[in-house]
Amino acid sequence: MTSTDAPLARAAAPLPMAPLVIAALAGTMAMMAFVAVVGPIVRRLGLPEWVAGLSVTAGGVLWMLLARWWGGVGDRRGRKPVLLIGFAAFALVYWALAFGIDLALRRQLGAPAAIVLLVAARALIGAFYAAVPPTAAAVVADHTPPPERPGAMARLGSANALGLVLGPAAAGWLAGYDLAWSLYAAAALPVLALAVVGLMLPGGPPAAARRPPGAPPLRLLDARLRPAALTGFAAMGSVAIAQVLVGFFAIDRLGLPVDQGARVAGLALTCVGIALIVSQQFVMRLKTVPLARWIALGALIAGCGFAAVAAVRSQAMLLACYAVMAFGMGLIFPNFQAMAANAVLPHEQGAAAGTLSAAQGLGMVLGPIAGTLLYRQAPALPYLLVGAGLWALALFTFIRLRRRHTPNT
Repeated sequence: MTSTDAPLARAAAPLPMAPLVIAALAGTMAMMAFVAVVGPIVRRLGLPEWVAGLSVTAGGVLWMLLARWWGGVGDRRGRKPVLLIGFAAFALVYWALAFGIDLALRRQLGAPAAIVLLVAARALIGAFYAAVPPTAAAVVADHTPPPERPGAMARLGSANALGLVLGPAAAGWLAGYDLAWSLYAAAALPVLALAVVGLMLPGGPPAAARRPPGAPPLRLLDARLRPAALTGFAAMGSVAIAQVLVGFFAIDRLGLPVDQGARVAGLALTCVGIALIVSQQFVMRLKTVPLARWIALGALIAGCGFAAVAAVRSQAMLLACYAVMAFGMGLIFPNFQAMAANAVLPHEQGAAAGTLSAAQGLGMVLGPIAGTLLYRQAPALPYLLVGAGLWALALFTFIRLRRRHTPNT
């Protein structure tokens, strides 16, 4: 039995996916709602633009640093308690943020305090929400046998993709009426997730209870997780680059004014969410396809979408390219998560999922920095390099698949 087959071990009782799907949808909507309104809030308060960037970056950095720690806590203390703590603290900080920004918009809180509030609150939100994705993935791994994990991960991924679309759309619509109320509405979402997890998700003993005597803890750079972690870093870094550059590209390459460029960027991200949902339906339904084959195919398709942006000359072409790249990414995300889950033992699932979440967080932090620096040299350059990188990932994964000749690896 290979290392990737080891957790074929026993799967626990079937998992009701609805609580996790609802919680993932609500959490992603809340996270993305902030991204949609932080710019208008900063402008309304007369703050410098770097405040918005610093607040989002602070949340991403703490997410990256704490995801693996939260995953390990879930192994030792149980998945449900970690989800409850994460969502409860997430909600509390979000409500404090909404209340403080409400005061600032009413000129009852000064600019320095508003800056501290935005950066500190978003950092804490990232720190506590970091508990959710790896723990949710570990719950899936706990309750599903390896052949079914990609489909279950894809259901979570579809919920996240839907949140990616609905969160900014709902926040933007509410912000048209009242900026503070858009934050209050977003703060209600983790409360909903907390209630759903608390009432509907079954508990269970900590995974560490199944740890063999004397077994060492999972190492950060464990060789079993390197392919999945590398794939997660590359995939999330590519997505982050695409997100941060789309507005600039629409303005510079298509010659659009700022407001129309923002509209095209919003449409492109909507196409991304829809394409992610569609492609992950294939993963959910075609359960016999090996994980590495999905990743190789997805990287090949996404690389074509990225590289094709270099030839974009119209809004329709830009939207089509973003849809293609997102379709490919939708084939990658649930499968590298399942790959990591299949590579480790039952008592290591939380730490493994946390390692993957940290790798993705690193991609979220470094991707936009690298992308914007390359964009200054030539608008098409970051897209071409990401496309080449994804094709290299496809080739690496295909070679690895041919060498192993084993399904579901």
